[in-house]
Amino acid sequence: MLLVIDAGNTQTVVGLYDSGDRSHELLDHWRLATNAERTSDELWLLLRQLLETRDLDLRTDVLGVAVSSGVPSITFELRRMCERYLDIEPVVLGTGIKTGMPVLYENPREVGADRIANAVGAYDLYGGPTIVVDFGTATTFDVISDKGEYMGGAIVPGIEISMDALFGRAAALRRVELVAPRSVIGRTTVESIQSGAVFGYSSLVDGMCERIEDVIGDSTIVATGGLAGLIAPVTTSIEHEEPWLTLHGLRLIWEKNQ
Repeated sequence: MLLVIDAGNTQTVVGLYDSGDRSHELLDHWRLATNAERTSDELWLLLRQLLETRDLDLRTDVLGVAVSSGVPSITFELRRMCERYLDIEPVVLGTGIKTGMPVLYENPREVGADRIANAVGAYDLYGGPTIVVDFGTATTFDVISDKGEYMGGAIVPGIEISMDALFGRAAALRRVELVAPRSVIGRTTVESIQSGAVFGYSSLVDGMCERIEDVIGDSTIVATGGLAGLIAPVTTSIEHEEPWLTLHGLRLIWEKNQ
């Protein structure tokens, strides 16, 4: 089995693949809260319990590990876990790892590992030019050329970060459930906040994608990330939802490095 781990600032997504299956079918997946204080021993216990839900043993059934991490402490502890318990050298997406995709950033080391994994996965599924919109802690736009090059993109504060800032700075406003309201014109304060969050962000996405397409031409637009299912259906630009796109890209990168 192949274990792929995408450790973001807010959530960590874990996926399980059959390392010998070329169909790229994701056998199972789990979404966890990211805790930068977890040690390698705690990570081992947590991952072992997840695999036990499928009657698998982490030590004997996992033959490979691929990691995309934006949290250095977690990257370090995952390496230690693989070394101590699995005797596996994990493929940690970063400098020196083969991705098969040229990065046109002025400093390629500045590009987040998850953004590269998204780009690799999207190009494999849809070719190019492609725009990937990832709704995570930040909302990122990643652009892949028709030649399979990572061109760059844009980063804006994520929906939940924006909502936290609003509630933290506006004493009269209270937290609301992040769902689409019945109308763009809110009839209550709750609905007004929901309208701004959902329809406002969808308009931001549509506007950014339109501007990017003005530069690169008509593109396939793909959404991923924890909040993609909320925003993508109310946009006019997003054509595909791929909730496990990062995991798919990580698997492809792992294969390139064997």
